Amino acid sequence: MRRAPLCLSLLAALVATLLLPSAASARSTQSTLFEAPRELLGDDAALRASTAQEVKGLGADWVRIILYWNAVAPDANGTSVPAFDERSAAGYPGLARYDAAIAAARDAGLRVLVTVTGPVPRWATASKRDQRTRPSATRFGRFTEMLARHYGTQVSAWSVWNEPNHPQFLLPQFTKKGKSREYTAAKLYRQLFQKGEAGLAKGGSRAPVLFGETAPRGTSTAVAPLAFMRTALCLNSKYKKRSGCGRLKADGFAHHAYTTRGGPFFTPPAKDDVTIGVLSRLNSAIAKAEKAKALPRGTDIWLTEFGIQSWPDKRLGVSPQQQAEYRSISEQIAYRNSRVRMFSQYLMRDDNPRPGSTTQRYSGFESGLRGHAGELKPSYEGFRLPLVATRGSRSTTLWGIVRPTSRGTTVTIDYRSGSSSSWRRLKTDRTSTRGVWSTSTSANAKRQYRVRWTDADGTTFTGPPTRSYRAP
Repeated sequence: MRRAPLCLSLLAALVATLLLPSAASARSTQSTLFEAPRELLGDDAALRASTAQEVKGLGADWVRIILYWNAVAPDANGTSVPAFDERSAAGYPGLARYDAAIAAARDAGLRVLVTVTGPVPRWATASKRDQRTRPSATRFGRFTEMLARHYGTQVSAWSVWNEPNHPQFLLPQFTKKGKSREYTAAKLYRQLFQKGEAGLAKGGSRAPVLFGETAPRGTSTAVAPLAFMRTALCLNSKYKKRSGCGRLKADGFAHHAYTTRGGPFFTPPAKDDVTIGVLSRLNSAIAKAEKAKALPRGTDIWLTEFGIQSWPDKRLGVSPQQQAEYRSISEQIAYRNSRVRMFSQYLMRDDNPRPGSTTQRYSGFESGLRGHAGELKPSYEGFRLPLVATRGSRSTTLWGIVRPTSRGTTVTIDYRSGSSSSWRRLKTDRTSTRGVWSTSTSANAKRQYRVRWTDADGTTFTGPPTRSYRAP
């Protein structure tokens, strides 16, 4: 989903959050999720299978599949409820392509997160005017019950609704209440989550169910994520819970921590917004919600959708090299956050260009590791070999991950100076069993770095050139 242009930050602010807790506080079980809907949900069976294998080969553990209710329901644009069993998969002809996508992912050894979401059938809304306004929570519960029975253990985790704090997926976002506005979407979402979670349990699923799946920033038409969370959890602005409002059975909080072209450490001025650079806001909010007994203790953060926009979108995107650098820095932020269970990449390939002006032509997502025609960007190898170079006054700290590996391995770090095209070996370093490594070298603003790694089969992979950023 495309978001409107937002305020930018200075590039110099890029390294502020590298002063987060050290890697020692990182979560030992953090997973990597990938989303490739164009390939996995398309009609090309060979592409579907090869993409799943490619994602696995790049070191991801999970794939995310968004299952739109209106995409599988019978007579989705009709205003009368069709004569069918809402709890039986036989009544949902559109499930076939989701079946194929899930099967391809599992065949490749990937775990599957399914986000069940609107838009919805018109007959499942209160007014029958559109496919987003006031969906029936009761019918949604029947739908999730059917999905749980149909997929059984093929789905490793579920999430209820994609970006419910955005008008593209749920309406109304606000309603007037005197001189103020009420966060109506959040109240609707609470009902949807409760019925959806109950339906999954009734259908026999024992997989985790995620709450939230929130978009990063509020606007005049979208509720800010923390305001949305508080309202959905019956909390006031000081995180005090309304009496008679029970704790939700949520197994994690899902969030989309997209940033702007200003980089990973852009700080949104609105305090209820959460981009990757201010992820600590979400940590704090969850801790307060736990204390208020609105969420279970130990609620994890699942960053289920994230990517860095790149050229050819010159309006919101950054250069291909910056995309790789920003993606790696963002991953380091997630890695250093002990509450984060999962970090993600959206997409494999950029969306296809659209007809019209430059603004319209690139109004989709250009956050892929490949261009729209399949050509590799620097971020492709940067995903396999993330590298962050943080320059201080006397030394530069180098941090990275090697994937996929499940044992300690050796990486080689190279450097080049200025505009030189020649690389020189700097040093080698040994990784942890998770493939994580960190070392340091002398500070030099003109240097660029890269990582080389040879896997067990003897194939050598080389990461993209990476510049250092100075900590403020």
